[in-house]
Amino acid sequence: MTSAPPRRPGPIALMALALWVGLLLLISLWVAGQSLRWLPVQASNAAPLVDGLFSFETGVGTFVFLGVISVMAWVMLVHRAEKYDESDAEPIEGNTRLEVIWTAIPLVLVMAIAWYAIRVNTELGVLGPMEHVHLSEPLPMAMGAPKGQGPAEEVEVIARQWSWEFRYPAENVSSTELHLQLDRPVTFRLVSEDVLHGFFIPAFRLKQDVIPGRAIDFSLTPTRIGRYRLRDSQFSGTWFAANQADVVVETADDHTAWLKQAAAAPLQAGLSVAADEYAARQGQPRSGWPTVVPAPPPQVNTPGSRSLPHDA
Repeated sequence: MTSAPPRRPGPIALMALALWVGLLLLISLWVAGQSLRWLPVQASNAAPLVDGLFSFETGVGTFVFLGVISVMAWVMLVHRAEKYDESDAEPIEGNTRLEVIWTAIPLVLVMAIAWYAIRVNTELGVLGPMEHVHLSEPLPMAMGAPKGQGPAEEVEVIARQWSWEFRYPAENVSSTELHLQLDRPVTFRLVSEDVLHGFFIPAFRLKQDVIPGRAIDFSLTPTRIGRYRLRDSQFSGTWFAANQADVVVETADDHTAWLKQAAAAPLQAGLSVAADEYAARQGQPRSGWPTVVPAPPPQVNTPGSRSLPHDA
């Protein structure tokens, strides 16, 4: 006994399928647009590009998720067995057309995401050369700026367990609060004095690992005035969650005034939550679990503030 050939879908079924796919596309586009509201404020030239990529990936993910759920619901509702039907289903060896479709669609989606990500990364061009360094030697700053822009401000970023220090070699200024000029390119020189750290400012949308024994150039342009938060995105030990610092983006006049005021200030201990908490614990009868002793607070011209509210 030969089985009857499968029925081809009629025009009404094809039209219903097209309408359903169109509805899924509209929902996916709406979710992709809404996803931009889930992120912090945009405060650098990289933020719109990164947010666009995130929105695209969210839309693709929504379409795939809803498509899979739709197929599952259709199979369970339309092709379920009748009540008390315990017979075996029809043996099907395979469907070459279906296998080609479900192989081609993920391939196209993955290649589209890869192409978009490569284009964003190429346009950003934030990562400069990576050099071997010896921490006992002075750190030479790299001259340069993000492509197509004017002279960049240069800032040395030194990560420790568990504090940040920012040095402005041109003005001989140091701080534990990062100050940047609005719409002026900045080239960071990232160095770690001990273990792996992560230089991450959510409002800027960029993150770079700070690797021991390497000096890494990292460039961007702040585009929004405000106070933001720098976080250590890598687990670097006991107080890594407290290894944060404020990032202040200000006008050119305010930035110049801050540098001038800082240059005239004497050196003093910078901010270090880890060092303060460790010292307080040592005065207690039971100091708690063993831990790495935090590095002493760096000597800086301006410590900054740890209590002012920040935008992101």
